[in-house]
Amino acid sequence: MSEHEYSGLTGRIVKYAIHNSADVYRMGFWVGLVSFIMITLFPFYWLLVLAVTPDNQLYQMGIVPENFNVGVFLTVVQEYPLHHYIFNSILIATITVIICITLGSLAGYAFGRVDFPGKGPLLLLLLVISYFPGIAFLIPLFELLTGSLSILGTPTPDLYNTPWGMVFPFTMLSLPITIFILTTFYSQIPDGLEDAARVEGTTRLGALFRVIMPLSAPGVVTAAIIVFIGVYREFFFSFIMTDGSPENWAVLVYGILNFQQQHTQMYNMMAAASLIGIIPIAVLVIFAQEHIVRGLTAGGLKE
Repeated sequence: MSEHEYSGLTGRIVKYAIHNSADVYRMGFWVGLVSFIMITLFPFYWLLVLAVTPDNQLYQMGIVPENFNVGVFLTVVQEYPLHHYIFNSILIATITVIICITLGSLAGYAFGRVDFPGKGPLLLLLLVISYFPGIAFLIPLFELLTGSLSILGTPTPDLYNTPWGMVFPFTMLSLPITIFILTTFYSQIPDGLEDAARVEGTTRLGALFRVIMPLSAPGVVTAAIIVFIGVYREFFFSFIMTDGSPENWAVLVYGILNFQQQHTQMYNMMAAASLIGIIPIAVLVIFAQEHIVRGLTAGGLKE
């Protein structure tokens, strides 16, 4: 193609884009949306393909499986206590959410609605801590939670194989971002609403739980979901603080690793277990998506 022809083609494309900008924007939106969906959902599709492919065809599998072994999902549920691992993960994540929302609400109220010296630097310090990787605290927390340290001559309790051995570090890692989110929302509530509650005889604590938190429901729900998802998929502390048995509060990661044997790797069962483990998070996001969107958008507005 000559330079003149190329220039003419480019010119026609530019002219069309100028006179039909709405169509171009719409086309670009759909191309971007479809590309995003394909990139985002492809890992889940690949897990599904891996799960339904029979063992003897795993090393010759393609984008579309030739045979389907749907019974692998029933095998995972019936022959292995995967549901017990999922229950442990949900319960530990729920306990962590309750603690984080309770403590985060108290701190968020102080940072968002009370003036005190050093508030800005202290909030900045919390933000900096929230970006620290959890593995940075792995060794000191492991010694603290397994009774290897002494405080004022008293050994710390051994929390190995207990839910609190995971709830404590999860709360420590999730609390800073929870405080930051709730501070943003609590600071947007008009002072007049709290003052009206205080005039009626409500204390600051009562105003927080009766007025501030209900009015900041999107932010509270958003923070709770972020903490829940983060705890549910956490690996390091979940892996080192239990011996792997479901009776000792082992979580989903151990349930998936059960299919990794010494000489064999049951990849299809690991994929099936991973897909089953995603279901609680998927259900949570589907039912709470409205609150998540409202929370993420309202958090950026200042009334």
